[in-house]
Amino acid sequence: MGVQDIETTQGGDQHRATIGHVLNDLHALELMIKKGMFETGIRRIGAEQELALVDDASEPAPVGPEVLDTLAEPLATTEIGRFNIELNLSPMELTGSVLGEVHRELDALMGRVKQAAARHGARPILIGMLPTILQEHLSMEFITPRPRYFALNEQITKAQGGRFDIRIKGIDELKFTHDNVMVEALNTSFQLHYQVAPDEFALCYNGAQLIAAPTLAAGANSAVLFGKRLWHETRIAIFEQTIDTSGCEIPSQRDVLKRVRFGEKWVKSSVLEIYQEDITRFRALFGPEKQEDSIALVEEGQVPKLYGLATHNSTMYRWNRPCYGITNGRPHLRIENRVLPAGPSVVDEIANAALWFGLMTQVPKVYPDLADRIPFEHAQANFVASARYGLNFKMHWLDDSIISARDLLLEELIPLARAGLKSCAIDQGDIEHYLDIIEARVASGKNGARWMLDSAAKIHGIGTRAERLGALTAATIQRQETDEPVHQWPMAELSEGGDWKQHYERVGQYMNTDLFTVQADELIDLAASIMNWEKVRHIPVEDEKHNLVGLLSYRAILRFVSDPKMRSKGSVAVADVMERDPITVSPETLTLEAIELMKAHGASCLPVVVDGKLVGIVTEHDYMRIAGQLLEDQLRDKSDQD
Repeated sequence: MGVQDIETTQGGDQHRATIGHVLNDLHALELMIKKGMFETGIRRIGAEQELALVDDASEPAPVGPEVLDTLAEPLATTEIGRFNIELNLSPMELTGSVLGEVHRELDALMGRVKQAAARHGARPILIGMLPTILQEHLSMEFITPRPRYFALNEQITKAQGGRFDIRIKGIDELKFTHDNVMVEALNTSFQLHYQVAPDEFALCYNGAQLIAAPTLAAGANSAVLFGKRLWHETRIAIFEQTIDTSGCEIPSQRDVLKRVRFGEKWVKSSVLEIYQEDITRFRALFGPEKQEDSIALVEEGQVPKLYGLATHNSTMYRWNRPCYGITNGRPHLRIENRVLPAGPSVVDEIANAALWFGLMTQVPKVYPDLADRIPFEHAQANFVASARYGLNFKMHWLDDSIISARDLLLEELIPLARAGLKSCAIDQGDIEHYLDIIEARVASGKNGARWMLDSAAKIHGIGTRAERLGALTAATIQRQETDEPVHQWPMAELSEGGDWKQHYERVGQYMNTDLFTVQADELIDLAASIMNWEKVRHIPVEDEKHNLVGLLSYRAILRFVSDPKMRSKGSVAVADVMERDPITVSPETLTLEAIELMKAHGASCLPVVVDGKLVGIVTEHDYMRIAGQLLEDQLRDKSDQD
């Protein structure tokens, strides 16, 4: 959970004061390590569960703060999007029946969230990226009204030059531009914490970096966004492109780090290396609300909170992040794993945790010299490849070897995880239960991303895009409630999306986005040919920036053909024939309003625009199809009643 108590303005004397506190805290941390003040000899774990809320149509439900008020749970807190919340699980010692205990606590919390959400017309879902989320859900209207989120938006958006350009290439390609930091709200994760002693931090942290790629490959669950089939773990690409303060006009010759990143090198000896690099490379976005003289406290034998360092660290989004905390009056260090997505089910998440905790325990024992056996650049490349391809890639491994992610997990890493958990005296039945799930998932190649992509392929071309994405979302919720692991899930069916009428309430749910367009200076004969080739009766006319400037209809082409004066002109441009300033709607326009507009203006189609830019089109044919479905449903209902 990020630090919530902050000062929201930075500059001049205030900024220098903030850096003074951060440096004071860093020196205090170094002094605490030298004095041996940190808790050792105990291995605690923890977890943070982020989740999304959806309505009856499986679309984002912006009721997070209201659900939290109803829930009244101190372990629950807000996220940046109003349609997300976070659950913080209790820290526990890594021994005995801890895996089962974490499972039961999370089940109980999810049950309470489900009840609280129902009172606000919503349902919780565990998923890395919600398939039904649209760009309009990322407006400032949906941001959770807390100072931290507004401050983060102000600082990051300013650094980005007021725009976020997102580019991701998978099976499909996604390109979109946004104007605020709410793009971060696309991501939902299951974050894990692992307590370490200061003298073992470097080896454990390097181990976390080494295993990031294969554990992510096994747990990938974020393959579909805005209807596009992208990376197996698209969260990685989205987050790294969103939270960036490097500036929008960087010379190409210069190397610049991003706040969201895997890292640049192996840690040599101390956690101080990471904090020093982050303080060196990144300006403080905002300061802590509370302050203390941390060095003086340490010299007096007291334990400081390190407010300044904690606040700065909360704006550093390393995929494996160091954390400082205090338990029962004793300070400790943790490694926070931010790699894994939420879902696909609670049992899948606990299985992912079992794999990671087991490897975090065993890898430092069997690979104490890992930094000498594999270049850091290979670990970094493995991480990116695992996000792109899930289990379907060959990775660089120790001693210049190359091995498939699946073979590495099955032959080496899962057995190591079993040994690591056994060395912690974890209940043998829990070890077998959860790691058998990982083994079966990896052997089948069916993680959450694979299930999503296979389901999307099965229903591709059936129904509308809104129906398909709604079906994927609803099917995920239904299967999560069984608590069966994802490799046993049947694929989604279009019928699982619920009443089809839910998917036709607004124009954006069924508009055609695969458009054939021309520009105004194009030859009219080409436009006529496109209509003939593609069997369409309307062609939007746009400029080079995709702004709608007109509409060309089949009727207009007929009038042109029958007009001798126009034909005698020779080369005729689309601009000479098109309708200028056509009636348009937005994706949020209600279907009934769109129908009334068409009737009132005698229009046979409506271009759909956002800020003047063309995003889709709806036609008379679409409404005939909807009417046909409605009539068929009514006749079936009447037949059943008879």
